[in-house]
Amino acid sequence: MSDSHHFYRPADGHGLAHDPFNSIVAPRPIGWIGTRSRAGVRNLAPYSFFNALSYTPPLVGFSSIGDKDSVRNARETGVFTWNLVTRALAEQMNATSTQAGVDEFERAGLAAAESEDVAAPRVAAAPVSFECRTAQVVRLLDADGGPTDSWWCTGEVVGVHIAPELLVDGVYRTELARPVLRGGGPSAYYELGDRFDLTRPD
Repeated sequence: MSDSHHFYRPADGHGLAHDPFNSIVAPRPIGWIGTRSRAGVRNLAPYSFFNALSYTPPLVGFSSIGDKDSVRNARETGVFTWNLVTRALAEQMNATSTQAGVDEFERAGLAAAESEDVAAPRVAAAPVSFECRTAQVVRLLDADGGPTDSWWCTGEVVGVHIAPELLVDGVYRTELARPVLRGGGPSAYYELGDRFDLTRPD
């Protein structure tokens, strides 16, 4: 490897204007997570550490820095929803990045829709939503086995809502939804870019 690379050990600090870690692992899909507390209070929050994990069963997961409302609600009620953030919903998604104790649906001017099979609210305007049953909530550990302040929540997708305009001849067209992806830094977001195709070798 070239000596010209900027090298740092995270434990010692990165020595840059902004931590590059979440800029390098990018762009990341946004986990726009809808939950309801046991007392019936709605919650909607975006998480930048989110992804699909498995085909069978279909699993998704998000990571929260701190044991926040979304994690607690998913743990205590056993369900949550994931809602696709599109360019048209980006500003409202950003408005849901609030502190605890606020109904983010109301704050962002978003209508909520009831799910079919789980007791967690969906974003009515989202062209795709997953209904999820909570499979695991675990506290993440560091390499020495020590607990961190991050919590990982995995959910099994038990229901999928897709707007019909995103299905072309029975194929879901990712680019038609104009999904928004999280970049690094405090304000960087990306809309899905150009598509290219690769055929897997035999």
